Amino acid sequence: MLIQANNVCFGFQGGSLLENVTFTLSENERVGLIGGNGEGKTTLIRLMLGELETESGTLVQKNGIRIGYLAQNGGYDSDNTVYGEMREVFAEDIRLLDQLSEVENAIALVDANSAEYRALCSKYENLNKRIAARDSYHFDVKIRTVLGGMGFENAYEQIISTMSGGEKTRLKLCRLLLEEPELLILDEPTNHLDMKTLFWLEEYLSSFKGAILTVSHDRYFLDKLVTQIYELENKKLSVFKGNYTKYKQLKAERVAYLLKEYEKQREERAHMQDYVDRNLVRASTTKMAQSRRKALEKMELIEKPSLPPTPPRFSFTYAEKPYENVLEVNGLQLKAGEKILLSDASFSIRRGEKCAIVGDNGTGKSTLVKLLVENKNPAVRFGRFVKVACYDQENANLFPNNTVLEELWGRHVTWEQTKVRGILAQAGLPAEDMDKKVRMLSGGERAKLALAVFECENGNVLILDEPTNHLDLAARESLENALQTFDGTLLFVSHDRYFIKALAGKIIELENGNAYAFTGSYEEYTAYKNEQKQNVARIHAPVVSPSTEPKNNYHRSKEDRAADARKRTRIKKIEDEIAALEREETDINAALSTPEVTSNFALLQEKCNRLEKIKTLLDTLYEEYETLI
Repeated sequence: MLIQANNVCFGFQGGSLLENVTFTLSENERVGLIGGNGEGKTTLIRLMLGELETESGTLVQKNGIRIGYLAQNGGYDSDNTVYGEMREVFAEDIRLLDQLSEVENAIALVDANSAEYRALCSKYENLNKRIAARDSYHFDVKIRTVLGGMGFENAYEQIISTMSGGEKTRLKLCRLLLEEPELLILDEPTNHLDMKTLFWLEEYLSSFKGAILTVSHDRYFLDKLVTQIYELENKKLSVFKGNYTKYKQLKAERVAYLLKEYEKQREERAHMQDYVDRNLVRASTTKMAQSRRKALEKMELIEKPSLPPTPPRFSFTYAEKPYENVLEVNGLQLKAGEKILLSDASFSIRRGEKCAIVGDNGTGKSTLVKLLVENKNPAVRFGRFVKVACYDQENANLFPNNTVLEELWGRHVTWEQTKVRGILAQAGLPAEDMDKKVRMLSGGERAKLALAVFECENGNVLILDEPTNHLDLAARESLENALQTFDGTLLFVSHDRYFIKALAGKIIELENGNAYAFTGSYEEYTAYKNEQKQNVARIHAPVVSPSTEPKNNYHRSKEDRAADARKRTRIKKIEDEIAALEREETDINAALSTPEVTSNFALLQEKCNRLEKIKTLLDTLYEEYETLI
């Protein structure tokens, strides 16, 4: 057990936020914490971290528990370099290695038959055991693995204070991964990550040794990583076994069951009450009526289950269809300052297509969207009768000093106020929000207002830049449903893979200064990308005879079969080499503690040098092995 909560209650300024929250978070568990905006997710985390105290109930932590916490915008400032900051995590390992080097040098300077020599050898042995237990020799490999996976492979010497907020948050996550706490608490860890980094992080966290509790609106991430869902709703916490998709199924089944039991009891009580009312005054049936009345009084009432809050609703319509060819881009050049984002990009979009723009951070996705919306570049041509509506992730088209009602009504002054209020209410902005200033809205409220404005533009071509940012899970799914039923043309940028999977029938990938169009679903696109990676691995595989290829692969080309055979042969050879080196490493470590070796400096030095060489060879083999499998 790492953390256990029993009937925890908490509130602010007399209002209740959490009621009777109970759960047990154990070692190595993978938990997704979900809930609408304002349901208390961050508050629960702060209680777990000890930053807040419970009003009632108990919240117990394991003694000495090491918790690593990544806040949603939880970067940090430092005048250190990226690599230097990560190196501080391994200060103890570096100290031990330095001590080992000092002892080695000292051993070389003393008489092999002296007491000092024996003491130094004993110290050397103890240090070596501690280093082996901590895996100190590989600290540099760990740093480079995490920094490379998180996109910092070319930023080792960059000063952290010069980085953007998103980069600092990613770097904080790097440090937490290297620290390897017993419990890793992550608040929206997939923000600021591109697709490649997202996939790497999922794989890395799947083999993380400690427990993980993550708050995330990334349903794809939750499906891949977690095995339990903690849901906060109406001040209560419910626990569901399984990932997000399984949770949706179990939640629907639980609500249906509770409603059925509630209605069943209501009918039963109504029937019993009717019998009492009709028979209590009759002499012949008074006793039976009294008995049923007592049974009614003793019956434990089933509380009516609280239904999930009504999610926002959107509807996208247009008045006139455009021509078949909606958008043509030919030979587009795109720059951001002096950086060339696209050198000669060409692609087209036809009426009715739903197209996602994907690519690593910095490849120009948002810049491309803005350029398309401006429609001032001669390389960009929209078809006839196209009416573009644009959703901007920064919501820059909203006026901060307007009220919510003014923001939409001011754009459609001929509409009745009732109609405007109805549209805003459907978008998830109730009557009490109508007089709020736009600048006072939360990120989620502002996004819903911007979507209501966007919806009312009635475009037949919708262009959206990160539309799911700031939206909770229910709002994301409502937006997905509305865009799925929209029969116009859709072009969007999103890091939400679940959203892309639900909508896209075409992918435009920005890579290496160009735009590559792929017609097909997101699953087909990812399968194609994986096949490309495998082809690259085949090209770099050692050359061996193709005769070992199984005959049942007759449908593939001779070159493919040969490449697969080379790859399998190399994998087997690497596995054998690793096993042999690890056996030799074990034997040397055992020999280092024997008097025959510790009393012979030359032999001791030889063994240590061989041990270092083995570790270098193992690192090289493991890196090659990971690329092949």
